[in-house]
Amino acid sequence: MLSFLELLSEAKKAREKAYAKYSSFKVGAVIECKDGKLIYGANIENASYGLSMCAERNAIFQGYLLGYKKEDYLQLCIVSDSNDITSPCGACRQVLSELFNEEAPIYCANIQGKYLKTNIKELLPYSFSGENLKK
Repeated sequence: MLSFLELLSEAKKAREKAYAKYSSFKVGAVIECKDGKLIYGANIENASYGLSMCAERNAIFQGYLLGYKKEDYLQLCIVSDSNDITSPCGACRQVLSELFNEEAPIYCANIQGKYLKTNIKELLPYSFSGENLKK
């Protein structure tokens, strides 16, 4: 398993691929899988902001397209060039609550390496899930 600093370095690489033409707020994310595979994501903006995609969702969706499932994920790191740590938005938290390992660490970081280590249960303790849809 990668150390936090190694994971942060990989998330920074993903951040460089961001398309943040409108906000100039580049975000990178990387998921480490049990088999050692790293899955990268970066935010991709659009002039119609609602059509933009966050780094975390890009990474998690790519992982599923590659055949990975929530139990395959070891850890996630999210980084931006903000002075503050970057945590997932509400939409990303909802997606992570369903598709990411609830016990796996999530590192919310800034470019200088300041971070918060958490998990999805802490980020979204009362998530909406498929259980809520059962009659």
